[in-house]
Amino acid sequence: MIREAILGIGIAVTVFCGYLGVNVLPFTLLIGLLFGISVLVEKRGTVSAGHREQAASQQVEFDNIGGQETAKRELMEALDFLRHRDKIRSLGIRPLKGILLTGPPGTGKTLMAKAAATYTDSVFVSASGSEFVEMYVGVGASRVRELFKKARYLAKKEGKDSAIVFIDEIDVIGGKRGGGQGHQEYDQTLNQLLTEMDGMQTTSNPLVLVIAATNRVDILDPALLRPGRFDRQIKVDLPDKEGRLHILRIQTRSKPIADDVDLEMIAKETYGFSGAQLESLTNEAAILALREDKTKIETRHFRDAVDKVLLGEKTGKRPSPEELHRVAVHELGHAIASEAVRPGSVAHITIAPRGNALGFVRQVPHHDAYLYTKDQLEGQMKVALAGAVAEELIFGNRSTGASNDFQQASNLARTLVTCGLSGLGIVDAENLQQSVLDEEIRRILAEIEKRTQELLSPYKTGIEQLSKRLVEEESMSGESFREWFKQQQTGQLALA
Repeated sequence: MIREAILGIGIAVTVFCGYLGVNVLPFTLLIGLLFGISVLVEKRGTVSAGHREQAASQQVEFDNIGGQETAKRELMEALDFLRHRDKIRSLGIRPLKGILLTGPPGTGKTLMAKAAATYTDSVFVSASGSEFVEMYVGVGASRVRELFKKARYLAKKEGKDSAIVFIDEIDVIGGKRGGGQGHQEYDQTLNQLLTEMDGMQTTSNPLVLVIAATNRVDILDPALLRPGRFDRQIKVDLPDKEGRLHILRIQTRSKPIADDVDLEMIAKETYGFSGAQLESLTNEAAILALREDKTKIETRHFRDAVDKVLLGEKTGKRPSPEELHRVAVHELGHAIASEAVRPGSVAHITIAPRGNALGFVRQVPHHDAYLYTKDQLEGQMKVALAGAVAEELIFGNRSTGASNDFQQASNLARTLVTCGLSGLGIVDAENLQQSVLDEEIRRILAEIEKRTQELLSPYKTGIEQLSKRLVEEESMSGESFREWFKQQQTGQLALA
């Protein structure tokens, strides 16, 4: 479109200058230069797109994707419309136009789109939503046309009767229209995509299926989500424990693992990890083994890698001995409360600074939870407040290190109120007066703080002793902590 505009304007200016008797040679050279630059820009875009297509042509199969069994099954069922076209035609079924993959980042949406191309033996062409939008009006719409044209061309060239166009981050161009003149380019790009998906510019052979990915489905234009455009929405969510175990087994196939490594325990300890984080976890564990010149990856390498993925690399911070002692007391407060609320939940205690954290207690859920009772939420609040309470118990004062803990406890108290689990009973959160909400949150926090003080008081002497050991050793496993905790409980029973 830019080339045509330059050529048209150039011819008009040249004719007009010739009519006035002005020397047209400089204008001709300038127009030729601009035309040549536009050609080079277009070729550069074509070459870069070709690189993406070549990289995307690597074979990825559904067996190589772990932790998404439900999403894979739903996607494969939708893709059978491409594989068994004669059968669905006999039943009068309309072919699918688009499949939308939604879910958090790092869950495998792009891998599933590549596996879809392998599963259906289709040409795979990919692009990101941000590649379609530039400051020049019409460029995005032109690139959408070129993307679909290229998919059909490659399918015919390779002798295939279907092609898959994958658009990552479709929310960039698929947002709701009507945002004003500043969004005209976005609107034109989206309109062109809608037109292509309607089939007005395509043929039935080769059939082009659009697969898009986003984690912001709420901002997409309704026209994209109607039947006939994206006919299927498939949720690609964070993996559960079995899914994480499957991913870990896939990622450790080519890695030498020591006999003491229990992948099932690692899967249990990595609640909330995405597939990308689990891949990074196994890679970081291998790097840690390499640093120590080990031939196999051991359990401690995986545990350190979990901490690194969660918090980052160890920093060069060097807290003073007094600060280290306070951090150790703080983390032991968290650990005691966690073990008292949920026995067996403490996996690792460390006071080695990582990222913005001076210390950390990693907890392990007994199972992946999706619903929480009032007792469970109050237990989490005790764990959050226990660090500051332990500091006050030992030192007689608190520090600024508990600010994030207080924020977490406040959010949990707010959840109690909005879910109808507080003393206010069932409430309408939107119409609840802010003063009433704040007062109830303060009441809940004060009550939980008092319970936490009663919980930690019997362990005062034990915390003072164990904190000195933790300062010397820097970290402690969950098993070692539980042995100490059982001894403390046994001693209290004997005194009673």
